Amino acid sequence: MSSSIHDDLIKRCRETGLRRTKALDCLLEVLLENDSPMTLADLAEHPTLASQCDRATVFRLLQRLTVKGIVRRLGLHERAAYFTLLLPGRHQDFLICTECGKIEPISAPCPVHQLEKEIAENTGFSNLYHELEFFGTCPACA
Repeated sequence: MSSSIHDDLIKRCRETGLRRTKALDCLLEVLLENDSPMTLADLAEHPTLASQCDRATVFRLLQRLTVKGIVRRLGLHERAAYFTLLLPGRHQDFLICTECGKIEPISAPCPVHQLEKEIAENTGFSNLYHELEFFGTCPACA
């Protein structure tokens, strides 16, 4: 884990009014170590977090981090939600299976980046970002 990225995340948390706790530190550390989105169960059962807090605490932290724009919630509403960090300069789009709920990162250039720049220039909006998710049936479920 990069300590500078972790420090930047803690700074962003503080700027949004979140208090630094051991549980918050551990949650951010686990999310940073995993490139793939993780479910609440994955996070709550991770040894680093399980030794520091219970599932309810992890859930509350994820909700707060999502509202503050530090974590992105992915997935279908009726299925388990997945969570991933929103890091400045890092953008990731995802494929989501409507049958099993599997989530995969898309390894192709994002077609929306240029449009995002044009919208920002034309509207004057700053800190503009987008989230792109494609839904379909994965090969295993087809």
